[in-house]
Parts: sequence; C-alpha cells; structure tokens
Amino acid sequence: MLITIDRAWKKDGYTISRLYVNGELFGCNTLEDADRGLRQDMQLEEIKKKKVYGQTAIPRGSYECVYTYSNRFKKMLPLLKDVPGFDGIRIHSGNSAKDTEGCILIGKNDKKGWVSDSRLWTSKLIQTMKTAWDKKEKVTIVIQ
Repeated sequence: MLITIDRAWKKDGYTISRLYVNGELFGCNTLEDADRGLRQDMQLEEIKKKKVYGQTAIPRGSYECVYTYSNRFKKMLPLLKDVPGFDGIRIHSGNSAKDTEGCILIGKNDKKGWVSDSRLWTSKLIQTMKTAWDKKEKVTIVIQ
C-alpha cells in the first residue's frame, strides 16, 4: 500500500496536505507542523540545525509504516520508521499544530490551520492500512 502526503499549503506554523491511498484521493487532509525544507537525504547535522523541536514537519521522503503500541497514547497506532532526526512519529488524531509534536494528524481541513473530524478520519485511514498489514503487505508513506 502506498500512502502519499502531498504538502499543498505551507504556512508559518503548520502544513496542510492532500492525502492519497494507492493514488486515489482519500477524502481528507493531513496537518503537520511547519515545513522547514527538510529532506530525507539531508545529513543528520543539517536536519538538526533546521529542526525546531515539536514545531517541525518531518523530512520529505519515503518511510515504511508499521502498526505498534504507543506508550503515550496507550493504544496501537501507525509508526513511521527511520525518520532522520525524529523519534516516535505517529499518525494520530488532533486538530491543530499544537497537537502534532512532529506527528501527522488526519482530518478534514475546513478552516485555516485546523482539521476537523480527526478521530473519524484517523480511524478510517487506520482501518484501510490494517487491511494491507493483515495481508502482510508493506505500507509505505511518501511525503512530497
């Protein structure tokens, strides 16, 4: 399964993206922290220089996504593996950049800097991802 996050609206404090699953628009958006121009192929030191802790979107690139238990949220959630300069990057619900801490929020972007119906859309996305994991398929997330 290929999930594509197409960063469409980059603002000072947040980034809103279109979300695609296997090339099809999923029907909702993602919200991340500010895009500071990080790329997966950058040197780790360069990423660390540009990163503002808890206020920076993860580097653009391709990441394997696995389904693991989150100690913070006390439930199973998708986790992006091997994100340079970042740890514990998950897909979860929330409404604004204050809720992200570098993670990816799922929801409907219906006002500036905000996603609504996040629990509903996060649940729908996780169910879609679980169908792939249940078939032992790899889930890859590409951020562009």
